[in-house]
Amino acid sequence: MKSRICASLLVFVLLALVVMSTGCNQPGKTPAEVHRTHVDVLRTQNQQLMRDIDRTLDLDQPSKLTDKHVP
Repeated sequence: MKSRICASLLVFVLLALVVMSTGCNQPGKTPAEVHRTHVDVLRTQNQQLMRDIDRTLDLDQPSKLTDKHVP
């Protein structure tokens, strides 16, 4: 019983390593397209992170402590 569990675990780990090493790129994509996709994802994530930080620090809207117009 114990050897069967070990064998199953070994097969699962090997399968996971094979899946992780092949990646998730779509077949037929050129390296330039993959790079462009990565750049787009990183830019979007950076914008979302900055928006979250601004909202957390209350920098996304002007302060109500002044009577001056803030653009």
